[in-house]
Amino acid sequence: MRAAVDAGADAAVDRDRDRDLAEVIDLGLLDYQAARERQLEVVAARQRGERRDALLLVEHPHVITVGRRQGALANLLRPGDVPVVEVERGGDVTYHGPGQVVAYPILALGEGERDLHRFLRNLEEAMIRTVAGFGIEGTREPGKTGMWVGGGKRKIASIGIACRKWVTFHGLALNVTTDLAYFARIQPCGFDAGIMTSMSAELGREVPLAPVKAALTDHLGATLGRRFIPA
Repeated sequence: MRAAVDAGADAAVDRDRDRDLAEVIDLGLLDYQAARERQLEVVAARQRGERRDALLLVEHPHVITVGRRQGALANLLRPGDVPVVEVERGGDVTYHGPGQVVAYPILALGEGERDLHRFLRNLEEAMIRTVAGFGIEGTREPGKTGMWVGGGKRKIASIGIACRKWVTFHGLALNVTTDLAYFARIQPCGFDAGIMTSMSAELGREVPLAPVKAALTDHLGATLGRRFIPA
């Protein structure tokens, strides 16, 4: 019993010393519902203190998600054969699909971090720094979440988060080579679909996802105060 107690104490010391460490889990291309179940499993384990913080990276097949904002369903126009999923995140209606980098930071917010508005701004800042590395100037727009380009005329990324017991989940979606035609099936976050753009559309060339994921991970680590390590 003594050895078990000592081992537990040592583990607690290690966790405290490395409390800023977080695992990066790249799920690849994964169905939205399967990714959501994985996300909720990680959230529950983090709430129980059974694992570190995590960053889930994923690319989804075509799906439309609806957040908790009142009246969000009214922004579904012509979903057609694209599945529609109502979820627990904040925000309105958005589209996920191939060519989009989706990031779900699952973080236990400690003392001094429990400001969800600041958390949102940190997500935006990470994306602004990410696209800047590819020659795109991203901006924030007053009263609008997400990231914008072209002097605030075009939206290139969306944000919608949830938080339970001060553990964050859901997150952001950055359009890299996304087929923008799919946004016409909705009014994304209440806007006309024509405002949506992607990194490839802005640059006039294909942009590989891998370097975007790597850059986004680095910048999220900096803005969120975490050191991301492979799972």
